[in-house]
Amino acid sequence: MDKLIIQGGTKLSGEVLVSGSKNAALPILISTVLAPGKNEISNVPFLRDINTTIKVLESLGARVEGNGHVVKVDTAGINSHEATYDLVKTMRASVLVLGPLLARFGKARVSLPGGCAIGARPINLHLKGLQALGAEIILEHGYVAAKARQLKGSRINFDVSTVGGTEHLMMAAATAKGESLLENAAREPEIIDLARILNRMGARIEGAGTDTIRIQGVAELAPVSYEVMPDRIEAGTFMIAAAITGGDIRIKGMKLEHLDALVFKLQDAGVEISSRDNVVRVKGPRKIRSVNIKTRPYPGFPTDMQAQFMALMCKADGASVISENIFENRFMHVAELLRFGADIVIEGNVATVKGVKKLSGAPVMATDLRASASLILAGLTSDNTTEVSRIYHLDRGYESIEKKLAGLGANIVRVQE
Repeated sequence: MDKLIIQGGTKLSGEVLVSGSKNAALPILISTVLAPGKNEISNVPFLRDINTTIKVLESLGARVEGNGHVVKVDTAGINSHEATYDLVKTMRASVLVLGPLLARFGKARVSLPGGCAIGARPINLHLKGLQALGAEIILEHGYVAAKARQLKGSRINFDVSTVGGTEHLMMAAATAKGESLLENAAREPEIIDLARILNRMGARIEGAGTDTIRIQGVAELAPVSYEVMPDRIEAGTFMIAAAITGGDIRIKGMKLEHLDALVFKLQDAGVEISSRDNVVRVKGPRKIRSVNIKTRPYPGFPTDMQAQFMALMCKADGASVISENIFENRFMHVAELLRFGADIVIEGNVATVKGVKKLSGAPVMATDLRASASLILAGLTSDNTTEVSRIYHLDRGYESIEKKLAGLGANIVRVQE
């Protein structure tokens, strides 16, 4: 098992390129099930979750070839409608194959999902939506079994905004008979990216990026070539890395408009942010100002940036209040940040962070994907050595982050424990 060793105190500088979006690439790869034939997906990041998705597709009978960041998926030969527990248990997004398999073959059997332990993320809204489209759903022995002769368009109103649920029902409805309406749909940029590839395949989807998505079902979809959007969470993590170290970096390949909520809060904290010729420059302040945040569904402040922003507030001048409104267990990184000497008090879903003059490096343990990033950020600004263990979480969502940070001047290495 690997760990990261970080010698803190270096101001980051230089240029870094953002990888393709994990959260967009996963459903995009799965969507190829709906388009029998040779699909080519580019700007795919090298990540554990991507490898898991490829294994799921191969287990179904797809032929997958990778060359650099280009993945070719031939789904013409899919001959199975079952995704087993051994594959699905490590990644929640695997459950998204249920809808496409059901739409294409009229039946599917998929294990209930796993993933990061950051709180309950039930798939009841996914299943309720599939039932509205005419599917018969049975839960048995840890699996979801679904069947339907022909999915039929329906009006689906989500009780709460759900990214995975919106993606799932959008794929399932693409070839359903008639029109479907998804209300209170998630609005994330990754939803728009999925709609784009589906429309390029021949789907008729309108309204992606708003809370109402209209889908006119078509008889079939055709394979395509498509480039995945950049990873906004990785980009945001680098922005905070510059801010927390007092650095000055340039970030290539990101879309600044995907991070408006984070940008506003970073500017409130004194961070200088500018954009020119598709390159974003981020300059950390001499003194970080305290800022309050509340996580919300997009376009609100992203829950996937909460842990990283908390690390920044540990060095702020004054106290900040961080409210986590998406996942109930997403403060697990707090116990590890306290080991750096941070001053954080939790009451329910609210954390009060009092900035300290310095953080001291410590041996810490990652508890989930974004918590891993917060510990690295704290280590970058600490006054001595930090060791971050259990970084297999990190490898699920950040492509070679230690190499990219080292390229910006950070003293960080990966070693085997």
